[in-house]
Amino acid sequence: MSRKTSIFTAAALAAALLLPRLAGAAERYPSHPITMVVPFPAGGGVDAVARIVADKLGAALGQPLVIDNRGGAAGVIGMRMGARAAPDGYTLILAHTGSTSINPSLYANAGYDPRADFATIGLISSTPVVLMAHPSFAARSIAELIAMARKEPGKINLGTPPPGTGGYLAAELFKSMSGADVTIIPYKGTAALTTDLLGGHVPVGFNVIAPAMGSLRGGSLRAVAVAGPERSGLFPDVPTVSESGLPGFEAVLHYGLLAPAGTPKEIIARLNMELRTLVASADVRERIAA
Repeated sequence: MSRKTSIFTAAALAAALLLPRLAGAAERYPSHPITMVVPFPAGGGVDAVARIVADKLGAALGQPLVIDNRGGAAGVIGMRMGARAAPDGYTLILAHTGSTSINPSLYANAGYDPRADFATIGLISSTPVVLMAHPSFAARSIAELIAMARKEPGKINLGTPPPGTGGYLAAELFKSMSGADVTIIPYKGTAALTTDLLGGHVPVGFNVIAPAMGSLRGGSLRAVAVAGPERSGLFPDVPTVSESGLPGFEAVLHYGLLAPAGTPKEIIARLNMELRTLVASADVRERIAA
């Protein structure tokens, strides 16, 4: 037997001995609490979705899912942490469009590769970015906002989540497509942006729905336009940015659940099955909408 043949034979034998252990681990999974890394601060849109999923998924699995908010650098810090976690099913990552698609495209080296460093568990939901304003803000539509910005270049402050997020890029896209000279004010998170919108410290901004939903429904904030391909069922009377004079404008965020690459396929399959069941339930759909 050649040296090369003996090496391959030994490797095959080791793999054969390991498979029953992996299968057994998957059968016993989960045997202790699971950590869900959320790459954004508490109180924001990603965090809100994470807590709904963690509550239901933990109940389905019979073990609690503990939220670990690792905000910073528009999601880069948390994603790096998730990519380097042990691939044993006990670390999950709540990711969205910004952390999986935007950051790796914006930065020469984000510190992680969304295709190579993660295993996909499944999609949770999709939601458009919304242009929202304090009730006192004079512009009631996209057209009026553009007219105001052209009349007073650089004087309108427009708030956004951190650079690299969907809301921030929506603002840059708005400036590019409309020619409106507004001053973009990026915040550390969507919760902080919502707070300043409520206080009138920034009059208008591109924000996610989750942290502002109660304020939008209660009237303390006003939805000016929805940045989806069609009107939102949550705000059927609010026009899209596209139909308001900027055809083709779209900024939609997708939320999904990931695990570190190398997580056993049996565990990924179990998590996918449980996630699909809970996302399809009326209770979860209503909680995400609320």
